[in-house]
Amino acid sequence: MSRAGTLGGAAGAVTVASVAGGLALGPHVGNLHNGLIAITFTTVGLYVVRRRPGNREARLFVAVGVVHAVMFAGRQYGLHPGPLPGASWIGWLGVWPLPLALVLVGVAVMSFPSGRLPSPGWRPVVVALAVAGLALSAVSALWPVEYARIGLVAAHPLDLPGFAAADAFYRAARPVAYLLFQLTWAACVVVRIRRARGDEARQLRWFVAAVALSAVVMVAGLAIGGSPVPGTLAMPLVAVAAGAAILKYRLYDIDPVINKSLVFGAMAAVVTLGYAVLVVAVGRLVDGHGTVLSLVATGIVAVAFEPLRRRVQRLADRIVYGRRATPYEALARLSAHLTAPAGGLLDGLTATVADAAGAREVVLWTGPADELRPVSIWPATASLPAGPRGPVVPVVHDGRHLGAVTVLKAPGESLSGAELRLVGDLAAQAGLVLELRATAQRLVAAGDAARRRLERDLHDGAQQRLVTVALELGAVVRLATDGGAGEIARRADGVRRQLLEATAELREMARGLHPAVLTQDGLEAAVGFLADRSALPVRLSVAVSRRLPPEVESTAYFVVCEGLTNAAKHSGAAIVTVDLRLTGPELTVEISDDGCGGAATRPGSGLEGLADRLATLDARLTVDSGPAGTALRTVIPCA
Repeated sequence: MSRAGTLGGAAGAVTVASVAGGLALGPHVGNLHNGLIAITFTTVGLYVVRRRPGNREARLFVAVGVVHAVMFAGRQYGLHPGPLPGASWIGWLGVWPLPLALVLVGVAVMSFPSGRLPSPGWRPVVVALAVAGLALSAVSALWPVEYARIGLVAAHPLDLPGFAAADAFYRAARPVAYLLFQLTWAACVVVRIRRARGDEARQLRWFVAAVALSAVVMVAGLAIGGSPVPGTLAMPLVAVAAGAAILKYRLYDIDPVINKSLVFGAMAAVVTLGYAVLVVAVGRLVDGHGTVLSLVATGIVAVAFEPLRRRVQRLADRIVYGRRATPYEALARLSAHLTAPAGGLLDGLTATVADAAGAREVVLWTGPADELRPVSIWPATASLPAGPRGPVVPVVHDGRHLGAVTVLKAPGESLSGAELRLVGDLAAQAGLVLELRATAQRLVAAGDAARRRLERDLHDGAQQRLVTVALELGAVVRLATDGGAGEIARRADGVRRQLLEATAELREMARGLHPAVLTQDGLEAAVGFLADRSALPVRLSVAVSRRLPPEVESTAYFVVCEGLTNAAKHSGAAIVTVDLRLTGPELTVEISDDGCGGAATRPGSGLEGLADRLATLDARLTVDSGPAGTALRTVIPCA
């Protein structure tokens, strides 16, 4: 048997023997919760250790259970009438460790569910708690400051002077320390819930649900019977729920349970406190009659109940759901993305779905159902998958299948019914997004095609005719010169030069519409032509091994063209570097200079036009411009 198995067996044996022996000494309701905590925490901890050997939280649970088992047995022995032999020291062992046991419970609560504190910054807090617990335990070990409250039959084994001072100190320090203990635990859990994601968030919600239910029982016991015993007896629920959460057993749909428990518990406390204040405090002030004041208090509490309930409900929603968007917020965020710059539209859509569903991965796909192609993923640092993973929610617009959304949750989790409906609603809105995107792509493609046609018509039509006329005028000049008509020859030659200049301007205009070299020879030749004509020296690097789709080549060409133009006009750079690399299915385009910077994507600028054009190809323009120069970068999918 392994060392861990041996220690686990020993812990289980100590707990069983201590609790069984203690129960055999007779029932003591005020001490029963220690035995229940011992059994449940040890059992849950050992079971989790068996299923998750590396889980530190389970070991903390075992430690909590063993400590409470020893305390339970010691108190039971000391409470037995007689007293029994050695009851002074054995009973003493069940009393003084209580503050340190509470510190151990606090560490387990603060470290849930991983067994580690949320951050290193909490370590000094734990040290401070341990120091306070050690001080209280030391006082309790040296003087019988807890004996009157617990009612042990056996006397304290030590008889030291200074009991009065120690008792005064303990009575003052104990409630303050215990309150600080609980506030610290609660603050740590709240911080952890706000930062938690995925499985950890749901595990914490199970834990909070059990704590909230125990609190409700505690409040009900105090309000109805004036006793905290029901609440202390409900403490084992915390261990059971925590064990289920660590093992990720049925973590689904726990949020509504937690929500209702928090609201119910808070409202029970508010109503009880309000009623008590009105009846007791006001009654003493006005010397009123109990029945009249009770009726007045009931009416006031009833009137104030609904506004308070709404406020408590909003607070519970914030605690339970944290940063997760409600359905309305998710749709509102998606609407905001529709009005944002086009470059982040698809990424914003996947992020919205992930936030609303608490997903680990969300992928947006385009195309028919049997030919889906990934275009955006959340988180952005992840790689696009080869095929759908998780539930596939189709994206349909006007009866046409435009794509799909896949939502992948953490292992052991699945989309709840409400989450699936919300993702379906968001997918319906995504249909409009994809339709707008497809329309933009068609418009860009149609514009490119129109420019190519115009360039070809100018090249093959008007330019050719003008060149022919220029040649004819050249022949006329030669004839006039040979015939002695010098004036006619000079004027004809002037007309010919003007015609050649007009032809050159027309050729330049046609090249600006769409360069013929790009269509005929490809991207490398076209970018080389731009580098040759640049007003600034260009360091060119092109690694494109094949022809790319026309819309990709033309977009890359115009990105380089805009970058070189801006550098020449505004940067004051000494050199520009252009780098084009084809890596798998993606073309990377980078243009950088060593100028003064200051470039930005402003409304109506050429860079904004480039960003919009790139967005139709699922690409994004990155502008990094500072004192060291400007760099434009984009990665264009070529599939």
